[in-house]
Amino acid sequence: MSDDHTQVQEFFTARAADWDARFPDDGPAYRAAVAELGLGEGTRVLDAGCGTGLALPALREAVGPSGVVLGVDLTPAMLEAATRAGRDRDGRLLLSDVTRLPLRTESLDAVFGAGLISHLPDPAENLRELRRVVRPGGLLALFHPIGRAALAARQGRQITPGDLRAAANLGPLLAGSGWRMTSYVDEDARYLALAVRQD
Repeated sequence: MSDDHTQVQEFFTARAADWDARFPDDGPAYRAAVAELGLGEGTRVLDAGCGTGLALPALREAVGPSGVVLGVDLTPAMLEAATRAGRDRDGRLLLSDVTRLPLRTESLDAVFGAGLISHLPDPAENLRELRRVVRPGGLLALFHPIGRAALAARQGRQITPGDLRAAANLGPLLAGSGWRMTSYVDEDARYLALAVRQD
């Protein structure tokens, strides 16, 4: 495991047990973001870096009983917390690295990534891996339940010009990784960038 991966795993292992309790009001924001993906009955979706599985109930509701919901995370403690919360009933949980997914090429219709982009060790390469597992025309949602400014304020820091989540940086990053950004929202109450996989 690389140093980047070890740091991410240590960060989330230390926070897994009380993660949901720290963010008890995020459910509606997750549901609203999933709704914007417009997933249909029977579609196949991955929650990349699913953590405690907060998005899984909304994803299951969107794809229905015939759809496929997968949750992948690098940190065992986060997946254990997801199971304790019963979210393993909404999707299949896989302990895996989103930078090397154990999934067939073009096997999914969409990828949902909450708080994901800032934890990717090689964002351009890692976004290409997410592209690999999505069919042509499939979707990517990069989400956070609060916007960049609100998140920076919560963490006691400033937004920097190099922030990958800024529209001016994210659009070209996605384009270079085989995605086309179709919408971008960065408000206090949510951050949501949607992209479609290019052929």
